[in-house]
Amino acid sequence: MLYFSMGEREFYQPLTREDKITVVLYRTGIFLSTVIVCAAAAVAMFAFENPDLFDTRIIYSGLAADLLLLALYFSVGLSVFFIHLYVGKFHRILKKIYYLAAACLVILFLLGKGNPAAVLFGGRPYGAFLLIPISLCLGFVTAKEAFCFQLTEGYLLAFLMPAYIFFYSAGLFSQKNASYGLALIAGLLLLFMFRKVFQPAHYDIGDKSAYQP
Repeated sequence: MLYFSMGEREFYQPLTREDKITVVLYRTGIFLSTVIVCAAAAVAMFAFENPDLFDTRIIYSGLAADLLLLALYFSVGLSVFFIHLYVGKFHRILKKIYYLAAACLVILFLLGKGNPAAVLFGGRPYGAFLLIPISLCLGFVTAKEAFCFQLTEGYLLAFLMPAYIFFYSAGLFSQKNASYGLALIAGLLLLFMFRKVFQPAHYDIGDKSAYQP
């Protein structure tokens, strides 16, 4: 039988120390990704509601924005490399998408001359297209959990995140729409995170005998 991913709630075997560590790292990636996106959404909403107090471009092109962007790549990487999938081929594909995302991050650094976030928030933020691969990685994680454990918001996130980045980078969003769109994604991620990270650890491991190379 070919498994796409785990959806097992049964306790098949005792968890090893390595099992527990990988589950913690995987879920830490989900938690950190959620916190980062929520922070970005909060700043976007605050800047939109208080345009006289803040210049959004200055906020997003500073060192803090660069650090948040790097932290997002790190957190998504944790989930990508420590996700548990029955079929090894899917994991290899996911890691290749992450490597593409890392290459896109390098391009952002080059375009921004060491300030990658500045490329994302100009008048015509075409550089945001380069965030699509990282959104696909996080979307794969949410879709996998939706498939396994009926976390419906995971499917919505897998569609909304790359779609949001596409429309944003194409300049089809006003500042208001961009702010509220990011807030919607942050809210769904928050719901997803709370429903996922408190599941029993053995849910992520499943039946080890079913793993395929």
